[in-house]
Amino acid sequence: MRACIQRVQRARVTVGGVPIGSVEKGLVVLLGVAHDDTETDVHYLAEKTAGLRIFDDPAGKMNLAVGEVGGGILVVSQFTLLADCRQGRRPSFVGAAPPALAEQLYESFVRNLTQRNLPTACGQFRASMQVELVNDGPVTIILDSRDKQPSRVSELPATD
Repeated sequence: MRACIQRVQRARVTVGGVPIGSVEKGLVVLLGVAHDDTETDVHYLAEKTAGLRIFDDPAGKMNLAVGEVGGGILVVSQFTLLADCRQGRRPSFVGAAPPALAEQLYESFVRNLTQRNLPTACGQFRASMQVELVNDGPVTIILDSRDKQPSRVSELPATD
């Protein structure tokens, strides 16, 4: 499961010109589900998303999570995050989950965030959507549930 997370001042998603979800200060999560993802991937990614300390504290340091700043989360399904572009010029999407599994895990991800008392809005699964946002920073983070092991870089001591 892969997520592209953007810190936003505001965002909304429309289908056919009709707004169906929006947030003010918070996060936009573009979520791609892989064919071999499970509830374990959902839990891992939802926990990481909810806990990302990418909002400024009073001292101006990125030190607060979305819930600590009263922010919301707009989740939009996006199977194209699973594109494989290593060969040729046309992306392959064979790594993406079939629609039934992708929708089930997408909805589970949204429920997981909601159960954490985070205001959560959604796009419409399998619809052509228009997403408008004002990226704040800009701050954009990529998370992948296959990256559960800390990298050597993340094991280095933090510097302030």
